[in-house]
Amino acid sequence: MEADGLTNEQTEKVLQFQDLTGIEDMNICRDVLIRHQWDLEVAFQEQLNIREGRPTMFAASTEVRAPAVINDRFLQQVFSANMPGGRTISRVPSGPMPRSFTGLLGYVINFVFQYFYSTLTSIVGAFLNLGGGNENRLVTDPLGDVMKFIHDYYERYPEHPVFYQGTYAQALNDAKQELRFLIVYLHTDPSKNPDVDSFCRETLSSRSVIDYINTHTLLWGCDVSSPEGYRVMQSITVRNYPLMVMISLRANRMMIVGRFEGDCTPEELLRRLQSVTAANEVWLSQARADRLERNFTQTLRRQQDEAYEQSLLADEEKERIRQLERDVVRQAQEAEEQARQNVELRKEEIARQKIELATLVPSEPPADAAGVIAVVFKMPSGTRLERRFHQTNSLLDVYRFLFCHPESPDEFEITTNFPKRVLYTMADMDGPESAVNETLSRTLQDVGLKNREVLFVNDLEA
Repeated sequence: MEADGLTNEQTEKVLQFQDLTGIEDMNICRDVLIRHQWDLEVAFQEQLNIREGRPTMFAASTEVRAPAVINDRFLQQVFSANMPGGRTISRVPSGPMPRSFTGLLGYVINFVFQYFYSTLTSIVGAFLNLGGGNENRLVTDPLGDVMKFIHDYYERYPEHPVFYQGTYAQALNDAKQELRFLIVYLHTDPSKNPDVDSFCRETLSSRSVIDYINTHTLLWGCDVSSPEGYRVMQSITVRNYPLMVMISLRANRMMIVGRFEGDCTPEELLRRLQSVTAANEVWLSQARADRLERNFTQTLRRQQDEAYEQSLLADEEKERIRQLERDVVRQAQEAEEQARQNVELRKEEIARQKIELATLVPSEPPADAAGVIAVVFKMPSGTRLERRFHQTNSLLDVYRFLFCHPESPDEFEITTNFPKRVLYTMADMDGPESAVNETLSRTLQDVGLKNREVLFVNDLEA
């Protein structure tokens, strides 16, 4: 099983299915499970349906179309009642071949006469059918015809193989799908045909024949007096009753591979069935191998497609993460660039303000002017600036002077040394407009500045 590419779980299911169904061929068990997607319960129920003669899910509809069946006698193994092991009750019984010349001559003449008589009656019947008269043969209820045949057969012959409880088209489709041999059985009224009655009562009632047919084939039957049986009879060219034909898949076509005409012993029928089965099993084995290879190829392709889809999803996820990372870097760069631009704009704005405010800075009064005080400013860089102001100049005038000085920081506060007082800070500019005007409009005399007093300019951005 490992050589067939099955997993341990699949191998275990094959063994369980074999134990449940009793099918000896593990390849058949494997094919059935593959067809049912390895659902053990569904596959087992399907086998129960087949054993009970019911159509499987593949041919559940009575409207299913039957596949074409090739009927070429050159490709068939043909067995008749005149061959060894055959029986003919309605005509001259087949016994051992006579050994005298006259007896041998009579046997040959009788055989040739029966052959040509059967052929001639078949041809005449075909021409009569071409002339019409088949209106009453219109098939309206094929399933009903089959079920009536099965009911009548089961009442007349209690021992029998399991008949397929579906139409001929359903049986063909199931046999093709299941890769099994299909036996089509046709007969006429057993009460009027001793060969048919003998075949059903003795041959088909044999336990060995029943077991072989139930195990290795599907068996479909019908009476040719019914429309469904008549239609099938027309398609497979019947020469003698009872008739059994074995149909099998061969080179991807449904084909009649064995023809069993007339009555025979149970041992002979079993030998004939085994002969046809052995000669054509190689075709079914090849079909099973081809189907397994197709299923394996489809499974492999599906797994490859799934792996490819997963790979695409993984690649898409990686690309999504990379895109997120790129977006984060881009946003950081944009934020940094925006901050840099804001700084540049602020510097440009401050430079513009210094130019504008420079014209508003009051001129420095002479030293000997009345009401003039000298103020010493200690800049953050350590530079000392000395500037004279009128005592009536306001703090706003002092602020404008310092703001426009090249060594002054952009944001600053003005404090005294001792006791420390804050004369001006940027926080004052954030208050209400009335409070700002009140603060900046105070004169130097109002804040108590004296001559040669030192004021400290503190950089608020440091």
